[in-house]
Amino acid sequence: MSEALMAHATQTIEVGSKSFAAAAKLFPPATRRSVLMLYAWCRHCDDVVDGQELGFGITAPVAHDPRAELDRLVDQTRRAYAGEPMHDPAFAAFQEVALGSQIAPRYAFDHLAGFAMDVGQARYETIDDTLRYCYHVAGVVGLMMASIMGAREGGFNERVLDRACDLGLAFQLTNIARDIVDDAAIGRCYLPAQWLREAGIPPAEIGLPQHRAVLARVAARLVDHAEPYYDSAMTGIAALPLRSAWAIATARNVYRQIGVEVKRRGARAWDERVGTSKAAKLRLLALGGAQALSSRLRARSPARRDGLWLRPGRADEAMPVGGLAADA
Repeated sequence: MSEALMAHATQTIEVGSKSFAAAAKLFPPATRRSVLMLYAWCRHCDDVVDGQELGFGITAPVAHDPRAELDRLVDQTRRAYAGEPMHDPAFAAFQEVALGSQIAPRYAFDHLAGFAMDVGQARYETIDDTLRYCYHVAGVVGLMMASIMGAREGGFNERVLDRACDLGLAFQLTNIARDIVDDAAIGRCYLPAQWLREAGIPPAEIGLPQHRAVLARVAARLVDHAEPYYDSAMTGIAALPLRSAWAIATARNVYRQIGVEVKRRGARAWDERVGTSKAAKLRLLALGGAQALSSRLRARSPARRDGLWLRPGRADEAMPVGGLAADA
């Protein structure tokens, strides 16, 4: 059963996220297993709600009911935390990592709340509204990942959790910029309505070709907004075990490069899905290694996050970076 779960999780990440799959190989074996198990559950929940398979193509029947599916996911998550036998591979994987790594239940339910925002067709008026969505679908995944690497709420680790959440926020802002047109095709928009009004783009016309030049400027603005969150995340890698720091730095670099490419392409950013080449990934992998090593040579700074969005329940910004357990 254990080997089958690992095989399922590995296949899920290799198909569902080529960008993160490369970085995930850098984790030490035990951490990598837990990271893949968590990813398999996140991907499964997303697919179930959207009626997709590994993020591609609509596979659900006409009678697909997203609200009912979401209710089932919430119930299964509760049962997983209660220690009940899980027969679905994604939930068996989640149960293993959630209980083994002591992932706070509220993180998992906060993540499911992000899918509820999609089901309820939430609208985002300001960038803070967009960041709230980013927290639920990605920032909280960073918190769960940090839990896998040993961070717990309270004390010095609050700073580590802040940085992990910031990386998730940055990832999702990049994803939104890359996928604006694809999202518009299925009736979704995560861009702040305020920004669209300022750009003169009617919400119903986001995906139309005649708006691409102006839309590119909006996307560039979103990419720029992600930068301080990427910077904040980088200051946190010194608190991670070395191999985990290498993996996280590499993932940061790969996703950030996607945003850079979206901005560089301008109006052509949505002609095809933006990604990173194999050569670019290798270069960014090497850079991540150098960044992980150099983070050990610098003094750990208790730099504040002035002006950045605060995750729910986080009010104290005065704590310095804390250390985590060493790699296995």
